[in-house]
Amino acid sequence: MTSPSQPPLATGPTSPQGATTVVKLNSPQLDAADKKVLCSAVCHCKNTPGIGKDGRSLKQVCVSNQLKGLDETLRHRSPYKPEISYDMTKSPPEPFMDKEVETKSRDLWPGWTKTLWPKDPTRPVPYKPGKGYVRRPDVVIVNDSTKPPTQDNIKKVVEVKFPPDEYGSQQREAYVAIAGDEKKLVTLTPDDCDCDKSEPDGPKVPVEDAGKVGAILALLYAIMTKRPPPRGLAY
Repeated sequence: MTSPSQPPLATGPTSPQGATTVVKLNSPQLDAADKKVLCSAVCHCKNTPGIGKDGRSLKQVCVSNQLKGLDETLRHRSPYKPEISYDMTKSPPEPFMDKEVETKSRDLWPGWTKTLWPKDPTRPVPYKPGKGYVRRPDVVIVNDSTKPPTQDNIKKVVEVKFPPDEYGSQQREAYVAIAGDEKKLVTLTPDDCDCDKSEPDGPKVPVEDAGKVGAILALLYAIMTKRPPPRGLAY
């Protein structure tokens, strides 16, 4: 698959120093409700990520763990699915889902490529690491949380990037293939979430979504802090 074309550029207003701000137009965006939920996890994990045994900051792991906790709390009916593995040898790519709970990601164990993978004769055998046979986006947002994250149910594929992280080889193209449309692939960074502001500018959530988003944020808060959410958390 060829790399997606760059969106058109527009020049914004000139700064007092004479520099011109360059703004990308038509860049895919999250709607206000989804952005509010995901940004709450991104900003929390930017500030309190946890540290691995090797001293690395675990920001990506932190985001994944928060959203996994949310999905488990909602009995795998969360619209925000973290780190779903997709079989890229299928067209469209197929998610590996639990045999009994179709909205739950399948638990893949060490060595699964030698046992599970060969059971489907349409797949390349043997499995070869590094060939891109399996891809795992940071977050897949589904339209219907009672159904699995197949391409016909994908609202957005979200890749969370904490600087200096960038897309790896063929990663963007693979995520577009999973989403089915490059307009459904969104990159989310702490800057997009205004994480460094003392009082971030929260996206305005439509009234019809406010109750649902508030409930999800309350659950996320409880998962992150292991404390009951305070009154008025979401708004």
